[in-house]
Amino acid sequence: MPFVYNLAQLKQQNTVVALGNFDGLHLGHRAVIDQMLDAAGDAVPVVLKFREHPALSEGAKPFLLMSEEDCEKKLREHGILVLTYDYSAVCFLSPEEFVEQILQEELRAVTVSCGYNYRFGKDAAGDADTLRSLCEQRGIKVLVSPEVRWQGESVCSTAIRKALLRGDMETANGMLGDPYSYDYTVVLGDQRGRLLGAPTINQFFPENLLIPRYGVYASIVQTQGKTYAAVTNIGLRPTIGHSKPRSETYIKGFRGDLYGKNPKVSLLKYIRPEIKFQSLEHLGAQIAADAKLAEQIAEAYL
Repeated sequence: MPFVYNLAQLKQQNTVVALGNFDGLHLGHRAVIDQMLDAAGDAVPVVLKFREHPALSEGAKPFLLMSEEDCEKKLREHGILVLTYDYSAVCFLSPEEFVEQILQEELRAVTVSCGYNYRFGKDAAGDADTLRSLCEQRGIKVLVSPEVRWQGESVCSTAIRKALLRGDMETANGMLGDPYSYDYTVVLGDQRGRLLGAPTINQFFPENLLIPRYGVYASIVQTQGKTYAAVTNIGLRPTIGHSKPRSETYIKGFRGDLYGKNPKVSLLKYIRPEIKFQSLEHLGAQIAADAKLAEQIAEAYL
């Protein structure tokens, strides 16, 4: 079978399984996972994920809200076993085959948790009602999480992606339940920030992850056990000129070397779009103004 994570340890144990895409661990995903954990008892809590996003089979290319590694790390912190299947190896299974071969025989599931809009099986033929019917025939309990809404809007990965692409951090962070964050490895930049009195850390986005709207953000950075106010520029830095978008962050009050490390940057509020300045001096003055505003915004998180 197409498992890639230590399935052998489950052979003699029952499981409770959360089903879904889990590409961002937003409030809707958390509802599915929380009800799975509440029902766990002596069974092993499992999140079943796919190596490829199911929408890829339909020709779409949805960018992820967080890396696979970060997602699995967060789940494991709650004692959850993460099983990753190759979607291409199971997408041909009918809803009945999926329940019988994967949930019943492979995972020994006693309880399954999913969202109200969950689809599964070949051609997405099965829904939550289908899952409940097929599972109950096999003595498997099914928990279906209702729609989760934030300020009147349905919480989903698509809505969060749209919010990030327009710089609407209030909506994105509200639906995520936490500030949108990343901890990519810090790489060597051109060190122009040092010349402007504002040394920065440079981080590049992996190809399959969403890049938020280009511009300047109030942010916070967590590193070495401390949290700092910061200001982050995402984009191509038009004053200097770069062909590949990056995250460049000035950390207020931090002194030290973060090259090769993975500080966590959390975006709090979109401040302004990228601007091409007439000179580096004008750029330096704007960075100072942005940093002052960002520090005021970040105070609530420090």
